[in-house]
Amino acid sequence: MSSSFDLIVLGGGPGGYVAAERAGAAGLKTLLVEQRHLGGVCLNEGCIPSKTLLNSAKVYAHAAHGAAYGVRAENVVFDFPAVMARKQKVIETLRGGIAGLMKKNGVTVVNARGRLLPGGRVQAGDAIHAAANILVATGSAPARPPIPGLDLPGVLDSTGILQLERLPKGLTVIGGGIIGCEFACFFATVGVPVTVIEMLPEICPTLDADAARLLRDELTKLGVTFHLGARVAEITPADVAFSVNGAPQRLARDTVLVATGRNVNTGDLGLEDLRVDFDRRGIKTDERGATNIPGVWACGDVTGRGWLAHTASRQGDVVINNLLGKRDRMRWNAIPSVVYTTPEVAAVGLTEADARAAGRDIATAKFPMHANGRFLAEHAAGARGLAKVVVEKGTRRLLGVHLVGAAASEMIWGAAAALEMEMRADELREIVFPHPTASEALRDALFHLPK
Repeated sequence: MSSSFDLIVLGGGPGGYVAAERAGAAGLKTLLVEQRHLGGVCLNEGCIPSKTLLNSAKVYAHAAHGAAYGVRAENVVFDFPAVMARKQKVIETLRGGIAGLMKKNGVTVVNARGRLLPGGRVQAGDAIHAAANILVATGSAPARPPIPGLDLPGVLDSTGILQLERLPKGLTVIGGGIIGCEFACFFATVGVPVTVIEMLPEICPTLDADAARLLRDELTKLGVTFHLGARVAEITPADVAFSVNGAPQRLARDTVLVATGRNVNTGDLGLEDLRVDFDRRGIKTDERGATNIPGVWACGDVTGRGWLAHTASRQGDVVINNLLGKRDRMRWNAIPSVVYTTPEVAAVGLTEADARAAGRDIATAKFPMHANGRFLAEHAAGARGLAKVVVEKGTRRLLGVHLVGAAASEMIWGAAAALEMEMRADELREIVFPHPTASEALRDALFHLPK
């Protein structure tokens, strides 16, 4: 069986399904090939299930500590099986929504593993299909570092930990990046002792140093123990062996989460046969999403850039716009990132360190969230947060924004828009922010910039 299409998309994650939706809506005859479930890792094994769990933990924490707000609740219970069942229901609801979008926009969906063949063809299961254009959006998978003991019972990656049937007695997290910190936050919030072992001197190394340090302090208050500058030697059935500054240590363990990054899914796609330019870091593309082979495009994690669902979706948009004759390109200077911990951390643009390393003459300013009326009204005593801005000294152009606090994820898009528009500090100061909102902390930070 074979058929012809205008576009074949390999991978149904936030890069692939969004591109397929856009293409179908524009009248392109589109085939979406997805091996497992629509929504990809983000919906099924990443963004959505983890944020669903984190929200349940927040609800539990609010109920358990309601006395700080004058609300008393007795016998608050975190029902882990019910939480996991709700997580699965959310996933299935969203899967159905994506399937509906594909049907609405005339996209043909095939559940199979896709492989590129010469001559603009794709093998999907037993069928071969042809298309003028092929978009590879096969995503990424959890990395497996060379640590002995990864295959032992109770040693899980970010996919496996979402399938737990009981709360662990304790959790050891190897890797203090975004994924590791989010799971550490979830389990610590519901009472599980958590230890994070991180090889670098600070957690979440892509964050601004002030934001990362504040996040670590707040997670420590939740009960998370951190070992920084630590290298894991092995995992045994009883413990995790690691060293800090060369000094060996052993930590008794129950469940271990290995959260040491992700690897691109480029294996067995036929890229070598077509001579598509790629390496272990991903498929090489230009700013339009085009590879070195005419008619072959790529977006999302498989390109090795961004590693975020919203980045993948924007990359997919760019590809489809170019296929439709609308000139478009990826702009990488204003892509927001979020850590969905308590507190949340959101950032866009340059960190202070990156700006200085690039030789930029900059000014920075910080404003504490606990001096913000809305933040103080909604948080218990002692809660902390931060709004930090990085601007270019001469032009006063905004270069970066870094937020720590509740709802930071919902505020950061505005900072991204300001970066895209190359706005200056004085222009941003003239914008009217609603009061009382946590967003006012950003405006206050701008007024604390040195003259």
